[in-house]
Amino acid sequence: MIELGGKPILWHIMESYARQGFDDFVVALGFRAEVIKEYFSHFHERNSDLTVNLQDGKVEIHASQAPQWRVTLVDTGIDTMTGGRLRRLADHIDAPFMLTYGDGLSNVNLDKLLDFHSERECLLTVTAVNPSSRYGRLDIGDDGLVSRFEEKPEFEDSWVNGGFMVVQPEVVDLISADHDVFETDTMPRIAGMGRMSAFRHTGFWHSMDTLRDKQDLESIIASGRTPWLRDSASDV
Repeated sequence: MIELGGKPILWHIMESYARQGFDDFVVALGFRAEVIKEYFSHFHERNSDLTVNLQDGKVEIHASQAPQWRVTLVDTGIDTMTGGRLRRLADHIDAPFMLTYGDGLSNVNLDKLLDFHSERECLLTVTAVNPSSRYGRLDIGDDGLVSRFEEKPEFEDSWVNGGFMVVQPEVVDLISADHDVFETDTMPRIAGMGRMSAFRHTGFWHSMDTLRDKQDLESIIASGRTPWLRDSASDV
């Protein structure tokens, strides 16, 4: 619920999906579940014009700016790990679905991601991204002289999981308990089965793990850009 440009990062993630035509969400809640429930349960009122009768408390809602999303909020337990959270969503999963974290933004083309997944007989497709280093890179010769300097280079030939995954419902059956961690228990098993694929994304991607990350994203918004929010899926 940490805000970027006056809206929670969760809103930014969901809006990025909705702009590409995906607006039915299931949110696995843990820490501060009550805050997220309160935010969405009053979302319509917050984004509408209101007339409030102070005598009886009745509220009349007029023109609304709220998006046409369907949001299911599932309390999966404060101590439940990432795999366990997905397992607790089993009753809401009956078809291939997209899965992501609550701390990353991207302009990945979701239609292309889904097509890539459907073309392969895989249980899981991850979006692979090529992140930039936080530090300048030095190429140093045996004589101690710097032959090349590059500020904040990308990690060449190094791909990491950027979230934005497509998952077959059968994956839930591979998760045994609340303490299972999706990244260290489930994903390695799927990769070992030869049923995991990676969709390479070279467009915008930015995590928000630190205060510095938040400041970087805020500076992007301040410049008048929100590259993770696109009106169609046709250009990346």
